[in-house]
Amino acid sequence: MGGAPALFVDHLENGHTNGCSLKSEDTSVQIGDRSYVIGGSHEENPLFLGVQIHDKITNKWSSPTVLGTGPKPCKAYSAIVLKQGRILVIKKDAASDDSIWFLEVDSPFVREQRKLLGKEVVTWSKGVRGNAEKPIVISGPSGVGKGTLITMLMKEFPSMFGFSVSHTTRSPRCMEKNGVHYHFTEKTVMEKEINDGKFLEFASVHGNLYGTSIESVEVVTDSGKRCILDIDVQGARSVKASSLDAMFIFVCPPSMKELEDRLRARGTETEEQIQKRLRNAEAEIKAGKSSGIFGHILYNDNLEECYKSLKNLLGIDNDAPVNGLEVEGINLPKEHTVTKMEDKILIQETGEVIKNNMIVLDLSSINGGAPGRTRGIVLDTVKSS
Repeated sequence: MGGAPALFVDHLENGHTNGCSLKSEDTSVQIGDRSYVIGGSHEENPLFLGVQIHDKITNKWSSPTVLGTGPKPCKAYSAIVLKQGRILVIKKDAASDDSIWFLEVDSPFVREQRKLLGKEVVTWSKGVRGNAEKPIVISGPSGVGKGTLITMLMKEFPSMFGFSVSHTTRSPRCMEKNGVHYHFTEKTVMEKEINDGKFLEFASVHGNLYGTSIESVEVVTDSGKRCILDIDVQGARSVKASSLDAMFIFVCPPSMKELEDRLRARGTETEEQIQKRLRNAEAEIKAGKSSGIFGHILYNDNLEECYKSLKNLLGIDNDAPVNGLEVEGINLPKEHTVTKMEDKILIQETGEVIKNNMIVLDLSSINGGAPGRTRGIVLDTVKSS
């Protein structure tokens, strides 16, 4: 088998009309009439690797809006054009959890964001080995018992499930810890991150923003646990519209009378608050059943039976294994060459002492992508010849 070089570098002329020039460490990959130049730091966020676009037809440069959390700048890397409007970026001499990245330049998510924002957009997605269980979105009206069901699930299977920590712009209350109860942040910061596509869902409540970030879900998944999101129907609708592939479960009360009795039994709300919750619950139940969002509906008329049904939906029982596996990094040689053969990336160590091993990245089954992780990378080490 013959391999084509994986590093595509175009030597574009310096001194363009907008003052842009290329440095020696910049890498340019050609897709159609456009060159995507990767290198240095991004002008809007110097912590991320920079991206610029050169249009060969108009001979003009542009600096696109870069979404997602991107890789840190580095001195050496390889860039490989893939299918579905993606560029694989392999960093050299990088930590194992920071070596493989995907720059999406014409994926479905990028096209959608380009339409919404009305400007040029690219986005980063970190590449990780293997696949993960789908996150679980659980919705239902206040008082239906979904919080109790989630608590029971996480207590019985603590190493199998994890809870995403939401963001909020309100101030922490007594005993609340940042990163545990909420990620407490400034409103201007959260608004910018929402505009940058970093949130799956968000809402404004009494002048404060609340939301679920993509990264908070991915962190749980990276730890080897299946992420659970407890959000309302509107939030579930936003998650459904995102690229996150999740399981959607709606929990209903057996009747509105039963729900009212449960709310009154709490003894924590006024009559006005109870009536407001009941009105909201009726609308939420109607939306939950008719929206087409939820693939599964549970009726909590008996807590133990409902919990048993929930475990059956998730494919677990009392004898199920409960130890998740954390995402493994991809350790690459400090110095290496990269070659692309169909859906496989061959990485050969170089230098004074050359080992007779080659790392093979199989990308034929990758899934996910921006605004989250790109998963499904299969790694193998073979004898090179």
